[in-house]
Order: sequence, then C-alpha cells, then structure tokens
Amino acid sequence: MTEREEAIRIAADRLLVAAEKREPCAPVRDVLGTVDVDAAYQVQRRLIELRLAGGAVVSGRKIGLTSPAVQRQLGVDQPDFGVLFADMDVSGHAGVPMSRLLQPKAEAEIAFVLGTDLDGDDIAPADVRAAVAYAVPALEIVDSRVADWDITITDTVADNASSGLYVLGEARLPLTAFEPREAVMRMYVDGVLVSEGNGAACLGDPLDALLWLARTARAYGEPLRAGQVVLSGALGPMSGVTPGATVRAEISGLGTVSATFSDNNDKDGKDDKDAA
Repeated sequence: MTEREEAIRIAADRLLVAAEKREPCAPVRDVLGTVDVDAAYQVQRRLIELRLAGGAVVSGRKIGLTSPAVQRQLGVDQPDFGVLFADMDVSGHAGVPMSRLLQPKAEAEIAFVLGTDLDGDDIAPADVRAAVAYAVPALEIVDSRVADWDITITDTVADNASSGLYVLGEARLPLTAFEPREAVMRMYVDGVLVSEGNGAACLGDPLDALLWLARTARAYGEPLRAGQVVLSGALGPMSGVTPGATVRAEISGLGTVSATFSDNNDKDGKDDKDAA
C-alpha cells in the first residue's frame, strides 16, 4: 500500500467512526493535505461503497459550495459534489430527526429532478436544460462529521460534501415555467429572516451548477441518471438550526418549503408532511 493509499484508508476510517459513534472527529487534512481533491473523492467513494453494500439506495447528487457567501463561510474557493441516498429524503416525515444529525445547518436551494440521463461525450447547456423534468424548492440540511465545521475542500469532499438530509417542497415546475437564475430566496428560522440570496449566487445560475456537476460526474465515471434528484447548491448563507426550530424558505417563482426539527430524543416520525 502506498503512502497515499494509506492516507485515504485512514481518512475514510476516521469519518466512518465519527458517523457510527455520532462523535465529530478531527479534520482529515492532516493525512490528505489540502490540495489533493482526487484523493478526497476516493475517500468519499469508499464510504459510499460501504453504504451501498449495506443496502442504501442512491437518489441523486448534491452540489456544494456554489455560493460565494457559503464559500466565504467555510474558507474554500471551489464547488464540490456528494451522493444523496433515499433515506436522506425526510420530506414526508413529521420532523427532521435531530437524532440523525451532529451539527446541522440549513440551506435553501433549487432542486432539479432529471427526466433523462446526462451521459453524453460533450454535455452542453442545452442538454442540461432539456434533461430537467422539473424544479422543486428544497432545504438541504448539511452536516459535518468534522468537529466545529473546521473544514477545507479536502475535508468536506471526503465527508460526502458535508451531506446530511434534505426536504423537498410540493411545487413541481418545468423550466418552461420557471427560470432558476431569476429566483430570489428568503429563508427564515422561527419567523426570523436569517438568509437571503438569488439564483445568480449559485455559480451564476443553478443550471450552470448542474452543468458543472454533469460534466464532473461523467468524468468520474458516474454520470447523472433519469429520476435522480440534484440539489443544485445554496442560494445564500447557511444557518445553524437547533432542536424544535422551524425553517421556512421562499423561492420566488417556484414556491416554499418548510421543516420543523425534532428535539434530540424524538424518533424519526414519518406520518405527516412538513414540506409545503
């Protein structure tokens, strides 16, 4: 085993233990460094393969670090991506289960559901637009296995792009009826405005973020597929959440989405629908 392979193994084991024990760990950049993003994606892939071996089902992808505001918050300068699993979707649950989270924060985003695969040799903007079946307002509940969110790009990439859970709203609009770049977002926690932004804050256009992901995912040999959900990235700064909090986001031209967080001892309820 090479030194690099050993570093990948150590980083994956550290993040896995943090997730299993529900105890945040030290950053993994001490073994990965801060520039070898490919090694970080190899760590991510190891952890994804463990989840798949355990029966988890992929539901889509997420794009992270697309907003300059979020990049400034976390001290990074490029986007990343992670894998979404079906059990991360808590749209139909009575509350977002805090018991599954370590140090959650909420982001308001535009989600895209794909109607066709994006696996061509030269994916163009028109291909991406044509592949989108519809857009959905979404809350991404980002989380980090790294203590105190002390992350660089390699830390967050290795940690599945700091994925946690997600909530989809009820609105479903085709791109003929909604232009993502023109959307204006406001997010509230317990009625207090905590974040504002717009579609242009997401790599200039959420569809450009989707284009970046489609090309990057194909380059890694795992292209986007029909039916997958893509969380296209934050439209403004993320905000920390606490047990019992209610988060509501309004995205102009698309709709609203909301979720209430359970207290730490609540079980994962699934009877009611919080997304609106």
